Amino acid sequence: MVTATETVSEICAAARRASRTLVTLGSDVKNGALEAIADALIERTPEILEANARDLEAGREAALSPALLDRLALDPGRIAAIADGARKIAALPDPVGEVMDGFRLPNGLDVRKVRVPLGVVAVVYEARPNVTIDAAALCLKSGNAIVLRGSRSAAHSNAALAGIASEAAVAAGLPNGALALIAGGDRDELRELATQSETVDLIIPRGGEGLKAALKGVATVPVIFAASGNCHVYVDRSADLQTAQEIVVNAKVQRPGVCNAAETLLVHADVADAFLPHVLHALHDAGVTLHGDARVREIVGDLPIRAATDEDWDTEYLALEMTVGVVDGVEAAIAHINRHGSGHSEAIVTGDTAAARTFELEVDAACVYVNASTRFTDGSEFGMGAEIGNSTQKLHVRGPIGLRELCTFKYLVEGAGHVRA
Repeated sequence: MVTATETVSEICAAARRASRTLVTLGSDVKNGALEAIADALIERTPEILEANARDLEAGREAALSPALLDRLALDPGRIAAIADGARKIAALPDPVGEVMDGFRLPNGLDVRKVRVPLGVVAVVYEARPNVTIDAAALCLKSGNAIVLRGSRSAAHSNAALAGIASEAAVAAGLPNGALALIAGGDRDELRELATQSETVDLIIPRGGEGLKAALKGVATVPVIFAASGNCHVYVDRSADLQTAQEIVVNAKVQRPGVCNAAETLLVHADVADAFLPHVLHALHDAGVTLHGDARVREIVGDLPIRAATDEDWDTEYLALEMTVGVVDGVEAAIAHINRHGSGHSEAIVTGDTAAARTFELEVDAACVYVNASTRFTDGSEFGMGAEIGNSTQKLHVRGPIGLRELCTFKYLVEGAGHVRA
């Protein structure tokens, strides 16, 4: 674990040195380190909970919303789930060394395209202490050193988790510096981390648009943005309305403070009269604050529905709040989503194969669902063990960032004294 006297550049330089060793380690060593981390988390749960309690107390004093406090909170069950996530990652195939392609050239040279670690990955994240272990486990298993920089609101939790994980990993055979936490939280420190281009290969910010904007203006290190999730559910005219209601309520209510929760509901005009009264009452009964366009408010006049503003359509609430609109068809829904969505996860509920296919082809998002909740966009749900975040951009990775997404590749070329004519 790093000390308070180490600078950002010193931490990153140590991570670079560690990465040179990590790339040489076999799967058994890396898997053993992840198992050791999981064991240590369980054994030292009281220590983690004590640190988390300090963060929660500070969060309540700072008037954090219930959704943000939920993201911050740990309990024995959540710690056990974090440990289980590390074990699941250990059990996954090691991507390092995987032959992606191979061929022999006409001149006899043998060429292999082989997956290799990126090197040093920095992960910047907000009030989700589970990311500390998820990100560390994914990076270490994929042969990368990791530099973590959490938010001030989770400072005690992150320090406890990173310290425990680092000690366990080193004791299991990983090099010093392979897992490090930058413990501060100010923007000067973030700017310094984002410009360590000689030692850091990639930065992944996991947070809202504010974090994304803060990095965009200063980063000289390549960035994959795992940022906002302004997600939509569109209910088509051919949808089974009971199924649609279950999907909508799940997408909004099951855990509203996460990036794959739905923020906007769009309903085809042909089923709006039949569907909206039932679904909006269900959402209201679940505590959801509703914003609606004029057609929505006219159809459901017995609920306190606020008039939707232009800003509402672009808002990621991360809370029990939702904007609702009526559209005239699948093309109108797609146009709305492509204008206001963040490229994260979008869903259509329909019984029409043609409408589903149109939605799949034309919606510009990392994950597109047909007759399923947006809440499934998650590395664990996708069989990746965990994720660092969900990329909303297109290069070099899109969607959940797992083991393979933390690798690049190199060409290995073998000859027998070949020279070029």
